[in-house]
Amino acid sequence: MDPTALTNDYLPTLIRYLIAAAGIGGIMVALYTVLLRLGVNREAATGYALITPWLLGFLIWTAYPMVASFYLSFTEYNVLQPPRWIGLTNFERIFGRDIDFWPALRITVLYALLSVPLGVAGSLLVAILLSANIRGLGVYRTIYYLPSILPAVATALLWRWLFNPDVGLLNSALRPILRPFGLSPPNWFGDPAFVLPAFILISLWGIAGANMVIFLGALKNVPRHLLEAAEIDGANAWHRFWRVTLPIITPVIFLQVIMGIIGGLQIFTVAAFIRYTPAAGKFMNVLIYQAGFQQFRMGYASALAWILFAIILALALLVFRSSEAWVYYEGSKK
Repeated sequence: MDPTALTNDYLPTLIRYLIAAAGIGGIMVALYTVLLRLGVNREAATGYALITPWLLGFLIWTAYPMVASFYLSFTEYNVLQPPRWIGLTNFERIFGRDIDFWPALRITVLYALLSVPLGVAGSLLVAILLSANIRGLGVYRTIYYLPSILPAVATALLWRWLFNPDVGLLNSALRPILRPFGLSPPNWFGDPAFVLPAFILISLWGIAGANMVIFLGALKNVPRHLLEAAEIDGANAWHRFWRVTLPIITPVIFLQVIMGIIGGLQIFTVAAFIRYTPAAGKFMNVLIYQAGFQQFRMGYASALAWILFAIILALALLVFRSSEAWVYYEGSKK
């Protein structure tokens, strides 16, 4: 590589990084000094100074974009011209005239409501299987975890090939089974009736990933003396799981349901890289992407994003409200 080209291409970027690092370091030192002068003890001042980079990142890359998108949702903005205030017009168009919105909302909510319970139950089942004391358990855990570290784009392309109606592995296996009944394998992404089931099947690919590891940790933390006491009292394996293990790990199940709803409603990568019939409806994040980055209607896309945020918040609050009836916390009184 030409040293001159290397210097011209990378040196300015390196200098900007060093300047940014020096600026953040200066802010940390300044904050530490100010807090000490305000009477804050040295340990607390050090803590606040050390989290300053995270706070700056949150304010710049999360809080500011959220506030800006909320403002843009009430404007007409095409990136090339300044935003123009139009009030609630974007929301009126979405709810009243956008023929893609209601199908998108339907398929996105149905996907989340169906895939989350299956994903949580599947992750728990795999964790139970991998919590058994068998030979080569570490190898099995590694093998089951591998799908979660594969690139999402590569996984989407793999599933698109597996669901191919003509030469896909799934239909090749179904064809001999369905032939005696005079049936043909489904056109998974060409028939609107099979699009949602196909994406739900794809979502099960990740049940052996991080969720499985979290459940595995929860199962290992179930007090052994409670299980032994139940066994002494005559409880079989199913009763020990249902009456002892499951109530103790309900906080983890609660966490997984909340995170699953948030992730399920924001499905994007798989839906963006798999071509399926538009008659089934576009997923919300795909609709937002098309409005913002293909049609350059940033104000409209921001309004769609805030509607999706409201739906996620409403479902999450619903789960929070219901948690009092089924989530058990050790030491709590009901």
